[in-house]
Amino acid sequence: MTNLPAPLAGLAAYHAPLSTLQREQGGAVTLLTPGVNVLALNATFLPPDPSEVDLEAVRDWHEGQGVPVLVASTGTVTGAREVRRVRVGTFIPPDHDGSQTGVVAEQVSRLHLPAWAQVVARAHGTPEWAPALARHLAARLEGDRDAALLTAYRQGEPVGALLWRAVSDGGAAHLWGTLDDRATAPLMTAAAALGAALLVSDAGRTVALHAVQDIIYSRLD
Repeated sequence: MTNLPAPLAGLAAYHAPLSTLQREQGGAVTLLTPGVNVLALNATFLPPDPSEVDLEAVRDWHEGQGVPVLVASTGTVTGAREVRRVRVGTFIPPDHDGSQTGVVAEQVSRLHLPAWAQVVARAHGTPEWAPALARHLAARLEGDRDAALLTAYRQGEPVGALLWRAVSDGGAAHLWGTLDDRATAPLMTAAAALGAALLVSDAGRTVALHAVQDIIYSRLD
């Protein structure tokens, strides 16, 4: 994945162990996971110059698996329609902790995957996808010592969920969601405590990040 810009390479490396199908072609990396609605698990990550990539071959491979032709890039792609933009950067822990918000974040076992997936799916407005996400991750995370599930609770109710993965210089948290804005900082802070630094994807500008890079998910028309 060395041909990709660093933020895209990091996203692809985080999601690759969670994907069903992988392919490298012309400097692009494709991850496909039919039956799961996570954008990065169903996208082709493009190098800085997308003209080097055979986008028709990308289209054929996506369509052959029955998934939309989605690409991720650091700039706009000719002939593609933007569907989501996220910020990727290093998390900056706040001065306060979760005790001021009544939120407690903790690591949970894989037995909690159904409840964990329900929080993530609801946070992204797709609660119907929770069972499929839980089933898929259960198989992918089995025996994976580089991953940890975190859940945030407020008054005993789960209000946040995050999947942490170890990376070379700390950890990454690109798959997460909260049902209460007060849970975001405590959840991220707990994840940051697992490694020297925490790389995060954020679609709603709800997290303080350093060295930010915008990533654009687009659909080829």
